[in-house]
Amino acid sequence: VQLVESGGGLVQPGGSLRLACATSGFRFSSAGMSWYRQAPGKERELVAFITGNGGKTHYADSVKGRFTISRDNAKNTVYLQMNSLKPEDTAVYYCQVTSLGYRGQGTQVTVSS
Repeated sequence: VQLVESGGGLVQPGGSLRLACATSGFRFSSAGMSWYRQAPGKERELVAFITGNGGKTHYADSVKGRFTISRDNAKNTVYLQMNSLKPEDTAVYYCQVTSLGYRGQGTQVTVSS
């Protein structure tokens, strides 16, 4: 199982980023996928979840209305569109195969002016 996140970086408050998580080694279309984040000194936080067919999603209250999780089962990839970014969104973002626990190495998102 491999999960590789990309798309992180430095962005100003109010800006946008789109994270991608390319996966392999399991039946992606059957797997619920999650995005988590962890900031220094803080516990890991579930940001968003999407079911295998993309029919249901869930968001943390802190990102609801600003972030959108989506997936492309033909490309075995899950995305996280992040808009209206705030400094408190700064963290390492990980994708995870929800039921199996596998996760990627993470991508750093820094929101700062």
